[in-house]
Amino acid sequence: MSTRILIDLWRIEFGVDVRPNFAGLNHLGLWESPTGLYFFDPLCEGDNAFYVGFYENLKKRRFFSDKTMRQEFRMAAQRIPPGARVLDVGCGHGNFQRCVPHADYTGLDPNFAEQSPVAGVRNESLELHLVAHSGGYDAVCCFEVLEHLRDPRAMFAGIVQAAKPGGLICIGVPHVPSVFTRIPNLLTSAPPHHLTWWTKAALCDLATSAGALVESVENVPWAGEEALLYWVERCSFIKCSDVHFRGGVAWHLSALTGYMLGLIAFNLLGAPRKTTDEGAGLLMIARRPTAA
Repeated sequence: MSTRILIDLWRIEFGVDVRPNFAGLNHLGLWESPTGLYFFDPLCEGDNAFYVGFYENLKKRRFFSDKTMRQEFRMAAQRIPPGARVLDVGCGHGNFQRCVPHADYTGLDPNFAEQSPVAGVRNESLELHLVAHSGGYDAVCCFEVLEHLRDPRAMFAGIVQAAKPGGLICIGVPHVPSVFTRIPNLLTSAPPHHLTWWTKAALCDLATSAGALVESVENVPWAGEEALLYWVERCSFIKCSDVHFRGGVAWHLSALTGYMLGLIAFNLLGAPRKTTDEGAGLLMIARRPTAA
């Protein structure tokens, strides 16, 4: 795909300049690995300026709130017992803390820590945090982070290291196939925002390669603002398969029509009640092996 298309779309739709993130590249590829992981090549990771500008724009449009409660937060919180020490990696504003008031919460996020109202959120990388806290947590959570990284394996290895032997690991990611990959020109699924798309098989491979024991991988039901995309996909007359980003008039018109009609459907009908739908993402529950 042409980076020119992505640069123009990011500027027009969200008012952010992604040219520094693409470093003069003219094209990006999208590949599927034998594990089921989809990844862009090269992996152009978004910088701090990109994320600050992007999320400020989402807040203005009311697509994002400092109090956003994801469905996977509630699912993971059910697995965390009272008094547990919880580490939330890439925690954003620390919204997950409100789902685990019964736990001792620590969040890490170098991009948003200073804006967070949660006292337990630190402006600290996982690598630095592990120097003093390796093996110190009953549960380590990481929601909607791995898909943003050049090296998700390194991040996951650190997550395993942060957990106590037998400790809980909760990982949430967007997935493929899903509405996120069928909506034409959906920028939230594109670099420099998302660098990888995940399947259940890819998540399991990630865990086993780091020695973690997978307990389950579940589809996350639709809830809140994310359900808007459910309706946008159904109202788009183009459904992507092999090609996902294109500059044609029909593609732009399909994206616009899907959004306008989808917004009406979302306001009238809210989140879908289907239990068999692909859902809004995947949640993997795993554990660090108990020491022999």
